[in-house]
Amino acid sequence: MAFTTVRVPHIILPKKGTDMTAYAVIACDQFTCQRSYWDDLNKMVGDKPSTLHMIFPEAYLETTDNDAYIKNINSKIKEYLDNGDLEDVGPCFVLVERVTSYGTRRLGLILAIDLEDYSYHRGVKCSIKASEATIVERIPPRLKIREDAPIELPHTLVLFEDKHKTIVEPLYEKRNQLPVLYDFELNQEGGHIRGYRIDDTKAVVDLFEKLYIHNNNGLSFIVGDGNHSLATAKEHWEQIKANLSLEEREKHPARFALVEANNVYDEGINFEPIHRIVFNSEPKFEKKLMECCDGQSGDCYIFDAKQGKKTIKTPLNAAETYKMIQSLIDEFLKENNKSSVDFIHDESSLIDVAKENSNSLAIRMPALGKNDIFAFVSKDAVLPRKSFSMGHASEKRYYLEAKSIRG
Repeated sequence: MAFTTVRVPHIILPKKGTDMTAYAVIACDQFTCQRSYWDDLNKMVGDKPSTLHMIFPEAYLETTDNDAYIKNINSKIKEYLDNGDLEDVGPCFVLVERVTSYGTRRLGLILAIDLEDYSYHRGVKCSIKASEATIVERIPPRLKIREDAPIELPHTLVLFEDKHKTIVEPLYEKRNQLPVLYDFELNQEGGHIRGYRIDDTKAVVDLFEKLYIHNNNGLSFIVGDGNHSLATAKEHWEQIKANLSLEEREKHPARFALVEANNVYDEGINFEPIHRIVFNSEPKFEKKLMECCDGQSGDCYIFDAKQGKKTIKTPLNAAETYKMIQSLIDEFLKENNKSSVDFIHDESSLIDVAKENSNSLAIRMPALGKNDIFAFVSKDAVLPRKSFSMGHASEKRYYLEAKSIRG
């Protein structure tokens, strides 16, 4: 049977002459507690063509008329397509070189994956799996945005296991022979990004097939970032295909999701911890947390604005630490409906938010090692939600390439 998980998308990009620094913006689920980030971005972008006008920043979800906002998103996408601000550059892959403001370089490959080969449910045999638990309640709002959108803009990063660096790295070595699609500075301290067009797509697909056979763990990709966005794409496809013939299902654009694929062994891939902050916390929660954290590692600490920082000792296994602490948080929230939790990527942001919310409790979480993640997921296991982040918040994928999802 042919390897069909990797597909060649028709890439949509802004027309030449577009202010690319204004066009590309960071993933919608970043800086959710720091609305000022998005307000500043809005001022900088203004009325220029931008992905900012095609997404719904989650920082605005609680303060905005959602239906009206989504209607404006789809109206703006249609406008960009109709007036030529967005152009189909044809079928290809895109080799992405991202240098972040932290000095790290990450290589990726923009391609499409077959959603028939993906599931976020445990116990389902498939070659693309989620690495973290999926919160199904987060899918409907995203699905509502996608239902009428003519294109998708991905911020999903999927990982593949290529220890010998046989795919992306050789392409990068030949980058001087490849057409450059874009080359510009990202806004809001996002660093620099460059994209090279890959037209010899069959050779790349063949290499992915070889890798899949060689690894022999049943996995072609795991979702490293943007898990809920990919889950939304899956649910959207399930709704669409119910009304299609078998022949129509084979080629419908919504069946194939655009992603950035990264080799987990790329030097620029770092798994950063995702910290927790509990708003309207209570002393009993802090006490329970301190009692349960009775291990040998001091990677974590808790912080509140009144008492400052306290080190907590946790189990040696980082995955078990996430399970334990998230379980304690979930238990506390069930009993205290006025309390809530948010997930913050950067330690400095964690402290800043805690200082601004006097009754909050910030929890610094440990970092996971990336070498074991494929072995973990191949056992049909999933980490608790928000267990790791691929880089700091400003290193997240910026919306750039797009693809049609309409038949």
